[in-house]
Amino acid sequence: MSRTVLAVDDSPSVRCMVAMTLREAGYRVIEATDGREGLEKALSEPVDAIITDQNMPNLDGLGFIRAFREHPESKGKPIIFLSTDCADTLKQQAREAGAMGWMVKPFTQPQLLAVIKKVLG
Repeated sequence: MSRTVLAVDDSPSVRCMVAMTLREAGYRVIEATDGREGLEKALSEPVDAIITDQNMPNLDGLGFIRAFREHPESKGKPIIFLSTDCADTLKQQAREAGAMGWMVKPFTQPQLLAVIKKVLG
């Protein structure tokens, strides 16, 4: 059975690259266009891991992580935080909110697969 990854990003090109890379590697991918839609999908469909952007309309990445972590469904679910910003303060905020990993945009397909494999074991 394939593992399911939720990709939350308002950029269609980033979502497409993440989805294509993960699908080619055998993962099932659910896509969401912002944090609010991501939260709805994360709570209504079983996911094994989440990749979320920071800068999105309606609900940003930190807000999404904090809201998701308030629910029992989030227990044990790794969240990878995506951002073009690599400031230590933002990394610290993401960790405190409940993110397990961090990726700076732009990233390569091998980097993405390595991170997903690491967090999913």
